[in-house]
Amino acid sequence: MNLNSAIKILNKILRKNDPVTFSSTWIVKNCPYVYAYISKTVRTEYGTIDWDQITVKLSRKFQKRWVRYKRKTVREYENQKEVDLIISKYQHKLYTFIALQDNNDRILRDKIIVSLTRISQKGNILARQELVKWLRYIADDWIDIYPCMSRWRVYPGAIDERISRCIILYRYTGTFLGYMYKTLEYSAKALPPVCSFDDILFDGAKTRGEYIVPVYD
Repeated sequence: MNLNSAIKILNKILRKNDPVTFSSTWIVKNCPYVYAYISKTVRTEYGTIDWDQITVKLSRKFQKRWVRYKRKTVREYENQKEVDLIISKYQHKLYTFIALQDNNDRILRDKIIVSLTRISQKGNILARQELVKWLRYIADDWIDIYPCMSRWRVYPGAIDERISRCIILYRYTGTFLGYMYKTLEYSAKALPPVCSFDDILFDGAKTRGEYIVPVYD
């Protein structure tokens, strides 16, 4: 058995049983041989089962039904070694947060994001701070490219806080960056509009500043 065949079997059993929700316990009961393979071979950098590698390959219908654990109060802590374990492993691929070369870079960037997200959700404050730092490169590009994001330009502290909330709340449906983009897009609508003297108006011939008439006493 390999990862692809394990996913294929799991998808087939999910379609057959069509559970409202499912978890690792459900997999143990309904396809123990798949669980045994996953438990043995699909591991994170810090030794736990890497369920993200599994759920991302499931049919989207069942991605939404995955339940990893019940919500519980998380005690925050600081552990730089957990962060360094991931950063050192992907040291030569951190450029993917600034520029992608191909789709393999995109896949690897998603893996780095999810790895840091999961230890952040365990309560590691340093992991969350590290991830916010790298995600700001992506968010800043969105602000420059997409008009719907432009209001974030003058709220740098607020956008860091919103990204941090995305890290805490992200679960399993879709990619993290897709979730973060939609969150920032919708949140931007609630921000007060910002006007600049450099805004181009009307036919594009003049800026807002050129239309302002000075008032003299």
